[in-house]
Amino acid sequence: MMSGYSKKEAVRRMFDDISPKYDFLNHFLSLGIDRSWRNSLVRMLHTRKPQAILDVATGTGDLAIALSRLKPLRIVGIDISGNMLAIGRKKLAAKGLDKLITMQCADSEEIPFHDNSFDAVTVAFGVRNFEDLELGLSEMRRVLRPGGIMLVLEFSHPHTFPARQLYSLYSRYVIPRFGRQISGNENAYSYLPESVAAFPSGSGFLEIMKSVGLKNTGQRSMTFGIASIYRAEK
Repeated sequence: MMSGYSKKEAVRRMFDDISPKYDFLNHFLSLGIDRSWRNSLVRMLHTRKPQAILDVATGTGDLAIALSRLKPLRIVGIDISGNMLAIGRKKLAAKGLDKLITMQCADSEEIPFHDNSFDAVTVAFGVRNFEDLELGLSEMRRVLRPGGIMLVLEFSHPHTFPARQLYSLYSRYVIPRFGRQISGNENAYSYLPESVAAFPSGSGFLEIMKSVGLKNTGQRSMTFGIASIYRAEK
């Protein structure tokens, strides 16, 4: 991360910098599997039929766009990176989704909506970037209506052979090398494996969700444990 900045400011600057290449690198470095992970999250929401959805750390809007298939009344995406949001708004306009989905610059630790505003709150590959994880989750819980659902898609730590060893090599050597070459940012794709390694995935994250008052928590492991979808209710 950038020295001299808080984690939040360093993350904002980093994503502003890599935004032009972000979508391409996401799909390229995940071999396209990230799309199937988002689709799995959308399917988990299908029977809930949420009418109002908040997508936190929405970035360029990939998850918000996928969520539009649920045909809610509105989707709001928030992010601290203005450059990522600018690209997201262009994608929405091109797909004719700019009336259904709105994007605004906002902090996950100070969400600018009233209590109990949304039927579902989602975040994909964003919670590990929170400066204060508990505060961010508490804010997400606050704006979720009673009985509403929170779904968190995040990288996790594979535990079985050979997935653990292969993923370790890939994340330590392949991702940083290609990420630097394509994005032009020296730090961003070294930060990715470091942030994944530091994130309290699995039971550790479920305990944090419970500690902020969420209930009925659970975890669905994806692709040999490389990613997980965490669910909880208010």
